[in-house]
Formats: sequence, structure tokens, C-alpha cells
Amino acid sequence: MKKEELPKKNNSRRNFVKASATALAGFYFVPRHVLGGPGFVAPSDRLRVAGIGVGGMGMGDVRGVFNSGKAEFISLCDVDDTRAKGSVQAHPKAKYYKDYRVMLDKEHKNIDAVTVSTPDHMHAVQAMAAMQLGKHVYVQKPLSHDIYEARMLTEAAEKYKVVTQMGNQGSSGEGVRKMVEWYNAGLIGEATRVYCWTDRPVWPQGIPWSANPATPPADLDWDLWLGTAPKKEYVANLIPFNWRGWWDYGTGALGDMACHIMEPPFRVLGLGYPESAECSVGSVYVGEFSRGYFPESCPPSSHITLRFKREGKSDLQFHWMDGGIQPARPEELGPNEVMGDGGNGVIIEGTKGKMMCGTYGVNPQLLPTSKTAEINVPQTIYRVPLGDRGHYNNWVEACIGGHGSKEFNQLSSPFSVAGPLTESVLMGNLAIRSYDYRVPRESGNGFNYPGRGIKLVWDGPNMKVTNFEPANQFVKREYREGWKLG
Repeated sequence: MKKEELPKKNNSRRNFVKASATALAGFYFVPRHVLGGPGFVAPSDRLRVAGIGVGGMGMGDVRGVFNSGKAEFISLCDVDDTRAKGSVQAHPKAKYYKDYRVMLDKEHKNIDAVTVSTPDHMHAVQAMAAMQLGKHVYVQKPLSHDIYEARMLTEAAEKYKVVTQMGNQGSSGEGVRKMVEWYNAGLIGEATRVYCWTDRPVWPQGIPWSANPATPPADLDWDLWLGTAPKKEYVANLIPFNWRGWWDYGTGALGDMACHIMEPPFRVLGLGYPESAECSVGSVYVGEFSRGYFPESCPPSSHITLRFKREGKSDLQFHWMDGGIQPARPEELGPNEVMGDGGNGVIIEGTKGKMMCGTYGVNPQLLPTSKTAEINVPQTIYRVPLGDRGHYNNWVEACIGGHGSKEFNQLSSPFSVAGPLTESVLMGNLAIRSYDYRVPRESGNGFNYPGRGIKLVWDGPNMKVTNFEPANQFVKREYREGWKLG
């Protein structure tokens, strides 16, 4: 049977391209190009890569790209020498830098591509700097910290004709492709409502910034770590994980998990920009009666409702829930059956039925689940070799093939797809921050919260809330002096 490409559904700049690959192995192997002999990879077919942010998840990204067998790391960069140690030891011939700007200035003639695996607030400036040098980029999720950055990266990828991929490996998996085929076969009818949920955050949110500054570790360049963010004194326990809960650096539970969880329904339904957003958030209470107000910190839980207009179809209601909030169990799901994967999941409701999956689109099922084994829908969509474990491989192959190549057209999450997805994810954060926006009451006693209890109307093409101007301050953040995008 002929395997066709993923359907192209253009809806407000959303172009659903195809598939990509990765080898997220838990170890390094010696690729054949090192050993020579059968399977030898000629130097002209090897990708020369620089890594920015190579500790933690960055080490996994370096490993995944290297394990393709067609890539070598020429240089590595990290502001934290201790965190970078694993990657540095694995690639002793790679030159090591602390400042990515210095690395790109000195090494740009020696590299073809760059991986970006830093905290969210640095993704855009680092990816943009690489693309402007004509370098292909692999960027961890979320693609950017704010909506404006996502749009600029999407446009830059096309302008500079580079190969791009976001690090949401589930987009290369079998599950999402199977769900697309089920939906296209009409098994659940026309989608009317989507539920996505996660048990994240598993780091502190909804808390005050520490009043006790600490001394940065000797191996950490704190000023370089801050980068585009406002100047602040170092505090303990922020690095390497808890920065996710602070707006200056992270994007909360939405930014951490939504690119994995919202991606399947986005691809299945061919969604573009939302038409509106509204939210409610959980609170932290300080003392017996007083309510905590900590606008620098993401909330401990939230429920976002996005609405998408679809040409010739009814509006789609799209729900995101985090902090342990979950939708009601579908009646078609047995009392002892797991909903999603337990802590996370997706349910797509249609006019004729429902389907469900876990994080990354794994374990897709029709509801009731007994239907899943009875269905035999023909395979019509390209499958990425190794599925989600092939996410890095196909990016490497596409980089070697170049912009417009067959391999390029088989990428799972190029910026033409990842950018609009990230914008919709971050639209939820814009709603959260608008919800917390406050102004003093005229009486001088207390505050009003004019962003609460309203629906934010969104002009996606122009990146603007049309009915509540204060919300637009969260579309594009101001960088610290000395930093800029591009």
C-alpha cells in the first residue's frame, strides 16, 4: 500500500507537515563512520553540530543527535560547567564555551546545525542567532517564551531556508498518526470538544520569590544564565529545575507539557490560531484568611478554555487543565479503566464518538475501548522510522538533505507546525497573566482585577487581544538591556 504524507491542513498559517525521526537511546554508541567499513558515512554526509545548553535535557538532545550515526559535535556551550560535564566528557574533541554568542562567532564556519536546550527564556534569541547564520536548528519545547518570539522564529525558518524541529518527540510517534487516520475515516464524526490535562507542575508555583539571595555556584555564570531576563540576585533551588515556575524564565505547566499533550489534537484537527481564550486559576493561601498574590510565579493550577473557529464547521471548544485538575470521565470508559495515562491525557469528543490517548499521543484508543481492537483503518500516513525514538534521526537526515528535500518534507515538528502550536499554548499563559493583572481601586482600598471573568478575543494574524488592552503586554516581553532577538 502506498504511504501518503500527513494531510496538509492550512488554517491560519497552520501547515501540517509530515514526520521526523530520533534515536533517544539511553546510551552512546560508536557510529559506523568512526569505525569505517560497511555502513561508513562519508564526511560530506555527516552533520557538524554545536550544542547550546548541554546538561540535563540538553545532554539527552546531544546524545539523541549523536546516536543518529551521522552527526558529530564540533562545539558545546553551557553556562554551568558542572551540568555540562557529561556531554563534555562524551565529546572530548568538541570545543567548549560558556557564551553561545562567542561560540557562534568563532565556530559558525565549522558547523551546519545547532541544538538549543536551555531554559525557555533563552530559546528564541539562541535559535534566531543560529538561523541568521544559516544554521539548521533543533529547539526544545516550548519553542519560545512568548507568542511574538514564536511568530518570529516561524517566519525566520522560512526566510533563511533552514531545517527546523521542536523537541516534542511524540509528534514523530505512531499514536498521533493512527488518530489522524481514525479521524479522517470518520470514526468519531466531527470533533466538537477537546480535553487535555496534566498532573504538572511538580515544581513550586504560586509562591513568593525568595527574600534570601545566595551565592551562585562557582561553576555557574549567573549573569549569562539570566540572559534576556531581568537582573536579579541568585537564589537557591532555582536551578536546575524550579525556574519553570517563574514567568521571567519559564512557562509553567502549560509550557512544559502542552507541546506534548496538545499536539495530537492539533494535528488531528488541523487547528490554527484560537479565536478566544478564558481561564480560571488556583490560588495559594497565606495565613488563615489572606490570599497570596504572587504575579511573578505561575499559578499552582489552571483551567484554560480556547475556542477555535473552523470554516464551514461549528466552533471547537478546547480545554486545558493542569495542577491535577481533570475532566469528568467519559461514560464510555469503564470504572477501572485508566483515563489517558493517569496523570495526563487527551480526549477528543465528536458527533459520533470519542477517542483518547496519553502523553505524546501514546496508546490511542476509541471509546469504549473495546472498539479499538475491532477497527482496521488503512494506513495512509508516512511513519517515522523508530517512531518517537526517531525524532532526532529524521532532523539529522533533513539537515543533510537540506531545505525542500524529501527528508525535509517528512519532518514532524518543523517551525511551520511547532510555531502556531506554541502560540496557542502560550495564549493560555497570556490568559493566566491577564487574569492576575490588577489595578488599585479608586477608593485606594484594595485592587480590582479587570481581566477576570471575561473572554479575551484574539486576533491571531496580528497577535493582539482586541477587547482588553492590558493583556497585550504579555504578547511580547521586554529583554534586559544588551539583549535582542536577531
